[in-house]
Amino acid sequence: MSEEISSGFNKKVIQQMQIIVEKGFANAAKGFSQMVGLELTVDNPEVKAVPLNDIPMLLGGPENDAVGIYLKIEGDIGGQIMLILPLARAMSICDMLMEEPEGTTQELGPMERSALAEVGNLTGTFFLNAIAETTGLSLRPTPPAVMVDMIGAILSVVIATMTEVNDNVLMFQATYKLKDRKIDANFWIVPDALSLGRLVKDS
Repeated sequence: MSEEISSGFNKKVIQQMQIIVEKGFANAAKGFSQMVGLELTVDNPEVKAVPLNDIPMLLGGPENDAVGIYLKIEGDIGGQIMLILPLARAMSICDMLMEEPEGTTQELGPMERSALAEVGNLTGTFFLNAIAETTGLSLRPTPPAVMVDMIGAILSVVIATMTEVNDNVLMFQATYKLKDRKIDANFWIVPDALSLGRLVKDS
């Protein structure tokens, strides 16, 4: 790769991903709006490369309780998709999706886990569709798995499934807004080494 490579991703890839993140979050917002029957908007979508080992601290610390929504990428490229939410934020999302007052959800039962799985499924599908439309690659997500554990433990499970661990990941961020509620979303894509090369080549 060229000397442009920074944190494992060159400037051109980051710029290409910015287009994808804007399209992906906007499409996901439309899907969520259909789920709840209310208009959900998205603000400030952005993408950046961050060290994989920094993820726990970015989410408040490795021992903090969290919800991990995990999907694998299949098709022309491989990799991992993960939406890791602090537990309190995941409960806020459940309240938002179920149109309940803030603070209503106190634990994640089957209904709440199903709602969060659908969040991961919609987000993953829309993002992969955005990448496919931009690059011409054929991509699809696996069904989502929902994990409730400490952030460090969730990340360890994801890393254990990788054939090769990259030092850096692509972090997609945005703020979802529904009426007077705002929820920040961090969405991580971890391409395998071969797929990273494909993204660089096709971008």
